[in-house]
Amino acid sequence: MAVQERLMRGAGILLPIGSLPSEYGVGSLGAEAFRFVDFLSEAGQSYWQILPVGPTGYGDSPYQSFSAFAGNPYFIDLELLAEQGLLTEEELADAKLPAEVIPYERLYYTRFTVLRRAAERFVDTPEFLAFCRREAAWLDDYALYMSLKGQHGEREWMLWDKPLRQRETQAIAQSRKEFAADVRFWQCCQYWFFCQWAALKAYANECGIQLIGDIPIYVAQDSADVWAHPELFELNDDGYPTRVAGVPPDYFSEDGQLWGNPLYRYDRMAEDGYAWWRARMTACARLYNVVRIDHFIGMARYFAIPASCKTAKGGTWQKGPGKALTDALDSVRGETRILAEDLGVLHPSVRRLRSRAGYPGMKVLLFAFESGPDNEYLPHHYEKNCVVYGGTHDNETAVGFGRRLRGEPRRFLMDYLHIRRMSDLPRALLRAAYASVADVAIFQMQDILALDDSARMNTPSTLGGNWQWRLLSEQLTEPLSAELRQLVRLYGRERNRK
Repeated sequence: MAVQERLMRGAGILLPIGSLPSEYGVGSLGAEAFRFVDFLSEAGQSYWQILPVGPTGYGDSPYQSFSAFAGNPYFIDLELLAEQGLLTEEELADAKLPAEVIPYERLYYTRFTVLRRAAERFVDTPEFLAFCRREAAWLDDYALYMSLKGQHGEREWMLWDKPLRQRETQAIAQSRKEFAADVRFWQCCQYWFFCQWAALKAYANECGIQLIGDIPIYVAQDSADVWAHPELFELNDDGYPTRVAGVPPDYFSEDGQLWGNPLYRYDRMAEDGYAWWRARMTACARLYNVVRIDHFIGMARYFAIPASCKTAKGGTWQKGPGKALTDALDSVRGETRILAEDLGVLHPSVRRLRSRAGYPGMKVLLFAFESGPDNEYLPHHYEKNCVVYGGTHDNETAVGFGRRLRGEPRRFLMDYLHIRRMSDLPRALLRAAYASVADVAIFQMQDILALDDSARMNTPSTLGGNWQWRLLSEQLTEPLSAELRQLVRLYGRERNRK
């Protein structure tokens, strides 16, 4: 396989779809998304990075989705449905959920009622039927899985009746017939999501903005993917994982992180040339211009933790599929580029794999200042083929980080960035990233706005209070876009500049 070409030099902003302004409790693919594209364009940005867009379940994490292929129904814009005559003005008014943070519980109990009303009015069109045929390989299983979850009180599939749990032919056929109307509802949701997404992506690309998607390397145990393809995962006879994913103790957690996702049976996947992964990348390549593979390290070597362990400390490293898998992805990605999230302690095998594929890796400035001038995340160590971040969704905000830092690391940071006050930190980090040789510089919207840790997106290994932050319309100002545009020009990150 040919080595992937480098990303265009530029800058971008990380903002999840759900964090966009909205009167309906959560961001959507409607007018505010288009307005944010306009802001990015006016600010001289080249990239909009988002978090995973799959449907979320318990815990609301975008990295634990009911499907690796489906879109989140929460992101369907209700006003666009109303324009199609599928919702009334009264129903729109009833669906409004003004809130400072995303109210996931209220969304769960109200949003699907509104979407079901729209589905009842929706008439099957040739385009809808063609979509269902084209996406049948994943859509049929996902729609039935969601319907059956509802029939089983939202319990995970391992607790369903055995015939459905083990996908016995007669039970599946009977369920498709019995719950046909509900299956159609879930198909409608996916059709609306992908239609709205296609319009947004087309507009962004016309404006010179590339979309960077984010896909978790693993899938959730309670997902249509594992239910439909149990042979591809390390499961026991009852459908539960025998070993699960995670990472050993690191910067984020002294016990490591016990994610709980089932591990892949890479030996089985290799038998058909990683067909499931190729299908996943084909789907992502239609959605994004750049695909960030979360925990890319796991493709070279992965951490396997016995399912009985209470922390990640009992895990061991295992050899991953390596080049065989990256070659499979490259064979179907087309013009879409891949970005490798390679944070953490890197084994030489990870560096070799990323280098041979030509994928850019990641640098995070908030990791750079606590171990002196040899720290690999300091800008003077960068190579061009990388993407530098101020911080990721798992970090404190820059303001929160600055308030916590003490002693020698604090003095080193202030000397390195030439600042006298920690209040200058957010803009100093921005300038350091923009001035670096890294091809792309990405900052969270929270850090662009210099917000404190009350705006933090996620605290790893915690449940509750995460993934909730929302942007306010009035925070997207002309002075802010002008400031970013000036920095883009100053450091040679204009669009279409090589």
